[in-house]
Amino acid sequence: MRVLFWGTPSFATPPLRALLGEGFEVVGVVTQPDKPVGRSRSNVQASAVKQVAVEEGVTVLQPERPRGADFLAQLHALAPDISVVVAYGHILPREVIDLPPRGTLNIHASLLPVLRGAAPIQAAIRDGLARTGVSIMRMVPKLDAGPVILQLSTDVIEDETYGELALRLSELGATALIEALALIDLDKAREEPQDDAAATFAPKITRDMTRVDWLRDARAVSRTIRAYDPRPGAFATLGGQEVKLFGARLAPSGESAQPGQVTRADQDSLVVTCGSGAVRLLQVQPAGKRRMSGAEWLRGRGIAVGQRFE
Repeated sequence: MRVLFWGTPSFATPPLRALLGEGFEVVGVVTQPDKPVGRSRSNVQASAVKQVAVEEGVTVLQPERPRGADFLAQLHALAPDISVVVAYGHILPREVIDLPPRGTLNIHASLLPVLRGAAPIQAAIRDGLARTGVSIMRMVPKLDAGPVILQLSTDVIEDETYGELALRLSELGATALIEALALIDLDKAREEPQDDAAATFAPKITRDMTRVDWLRDARAVSRTIRAYDPRPGAFATLGGQEVKLFGARLAPSGESAQPGQVTRADQDSLVVTCGSGAVRLLQVQPAGKRRMSGAEWLRGRGIAVGQRFE
């Protein structure tokens, strides 16, 4: 089966490696253009998917947008039987979706129709879901609404961060993709329409979503911090300075304090009071500085017990 692969971030690399490892003929990879990095923006970095493709000698296409006569001609020349899309980063037009004879599949990191949209992994943690998973669906123009071919589920582990869950789901997605392609190749795939009435949504992350609301209970605050760890990082302000917060755990409150107030600090963490309960913060990143332990920040006199996050 000739596969055209679409993807950009590291989340997409396990499925690509699985395709190559299982002997599928990956005729090309479509990924986003190289991006300037660093403060000077003078260095250019290839996407994680491009790096794998170059290592494996696979043809790479990097259009600014996946459309236009010239780009379509390039796709036709690759003659794919099927396309596989994993976190590519752009919506595909119908003529691209329908180009391969066997259509286009997508790996989505939720148990559809729950959490359609751009940020299902973060939403699963932030919303306190006990289980999530991956769905292999046939892509249609409507966002994440195509029929589902295969789903695999997993528990959301207590205190798991976005980065940790994303790594597990990327590997689960690779397993599910190979199973789904085997079913399609044997003409045994069953495509189940989604129940649109049961759909929930996980929109693109905005800055406002990542601001910590200390008036909420400790579980909600902990989930918010873990949902954006390591990127983009949940934040609060201290003395007008923005501070990103990481590694949240529930902690005994035991002390009367205002929401957002630091009540304890030890060699490992800071304890901050919430609307009810408290959270322990293992790491912080003050504006313009590196990520560090709460205790290290305390020793550097960046914070003191009794100060209050807003």
